[in-house]
Amino acid sequence: MRKHHTFITETQLTSSAAIEEGIVPLRRQRTLISSVVCEGDGLHTARRVRLVLHPAPPFSGIVFLRTDTAPACMIQAAAAQVMGGYLATTLGRGGVTVSTVEHLLGALAGMEVDNVLVEIDGPEVPIRDGSAADFAALIGQAGIREQEALQPRMRVVHPISLREGDRWIAVRPAEVPSVTYAIAFDHPAVTPQRYRFHCGAEPFVREIAAARTFGFLRDVDRLRAQGYALGGSLENAIVIGERGILNAGGYRFPEELVRHKILDLLGDLALLGTPLVGEVTASRAGHDLHIRLVQALLQQPEAWVREGAAASAVQPERGLSPTAAFC
Repeated sequence: MRKHHTFITETQLTSSAAIEEGIVPLRRQRTLISSVVCEGDGLHTARRVRLVLHPAPPFSGIVFLRTDTAPACMIQAAAAQVMGGYLATTLGRGGVTVSTVEHLLGALAGMEVDNVLVEIDGPEVPIRDGSAADFAALIGQAGIREQEALQPRMRVVHPISLREGDRWIAVRPAEVPSVTYAIAFDHPAVTPQRYRFHCGAEPFVREIAAARTFGFLRDVDRLRAQGYALGGSLENAIVIGERGILNAGGYRFPEELVRHKILDLLGDLALLGTPLVGEVTASRAGHDLHIRLVQALLQQPEAWVREGAAASAVQPERGLSPTAAFC
């Protein structure tokens, strides 16, 4: 068994001895080749926004730039910036927020893109068709390039589990990252679903990216009365009535609902700021438990080791936008 340390250097992880021992070498950091643009409405706000993905320097991480504020405000995609997790993940700083970030973050994490500046002129990421398929296509359109710096990672060495009634989430050590998710709803048209996903860029595009967000017809009026789902429709969400799905064409996958939960989880895990190596399992969880797991990992450094450069802390202030401020 490999001896664990609180810090493992790049040299240790790229040496021939490490490879012979079966240690997966560190990959290089990745960003976009060019900038790409899309527009769309927010799921909850119904507000039309323009979103631009820009390449970013190594160790930038994912940074949102709200261009409709004065001055423009940068918000790091990090656990410390989480403002809420009810129905969607919201990030904020200094009174400025950006919400429903999980599908975009899931696409970037799923396709192993580490450094991106996300320029947005409104408070909510566009929902597009309710999945990450459009974001994956946008990333493909921009192209992906490797950068000189190696990408550090967080390797789980001790299990962590969180439970809330019959809802739970856990992570335990594993040589390669994976997610196993199960869902069950008290609804006559939805049977329990379970799916195991072995993380990787190609499997993400093939298995996860196209899975759409979903909701129940019986909840629509209540949510809209609370100010949620104002931009929701059959064009950007699966809607399930008492007799089944209302969307023409039905489901894209037999387990589309649980696959979408995996997309949400991947996006929320991206708030760690570095790839996670471990086996994550969840049952009937949601954004709140996803974020609590992220926070638990960061609060329990004895549960993981950092593999990679000691100087690899995210430094988004370097080279992104001289006219913007971390508000």
